[in-house]
Amino acid sequence: MKVVMIEDDLELAEILSEYLKKYGIEVKNYEDPFIALSALHIEKDYDALILDLTLPGMDGLEILKKLREFSDIPVIISSARSDLSDKVIGLELGADDYLPKPYDPKELEARLKAITRRRTKPPKEPEFRIYKNRREIVYKNQTLPLTPAEYEVLSYLIEHPNQPINREELLYACESLSESASVKTIDVIVSRIRHKLGEDPKNPRYVVSVRGVGYKFVP
Repeated sequence: MKVVMIEDDLELAEILSEYLKKYGIEVKNYEDPFIALSALHIEKDYDALILDLTLPGMDGLEILKKLREFSDIPVIISSARSDLSDKVIGLELGADDYLPKPYDPKELEARLKAITRRRTKPPKEPEFRIYKNRREIVYKNQTLPLTPAEYEVLSYLIEHPNQPINREELLYACESLSESASVKTIDVIVSRIRHKLGEDPKNPRYVVSVRGVGYKFVP
């Protein structure tokens, strides 16, 4: 785990860094909040931030406010300030936890691991999977019973998510359709695809009509 800390008490920063290092947590400390913000703009691979509130040149709550304009890094506020309003404002500004000083470094270690564990979600299983070699589309672990034209239209839409695709482009993408097919054929195919997906034709979830254009796939 890589952690960045903004703490102007260098003795405390060293104590915490040495302790956390024993548990595989690498800490980079900045005593200057302006340099820290610049570094966080550039470095995107930190897992969490330990933020003091009483800092030279800029209050920790102001740092948090600026930070949340460009980063969602998990933040633990580490502060000796006992004012409840600081804690409330900090949490409202996007802090994930508030640890009042003094505290046992073991508690900091536990809280760091807890917030990073909460933020680390398993990758979501895709609802649609395309198997081009078999010309099949699996939806919610079930193979859809698609005709060649239905497969070609749906796979083309899936491969261009959230992009409005006009009927002519879909018609051109359908190699299985005869040359006499028209754009109206695409409407029929889309209607059949929606039926096989179990969609409400008046309010489809995935294959959505785009007025004056054609259709788009919404993941």
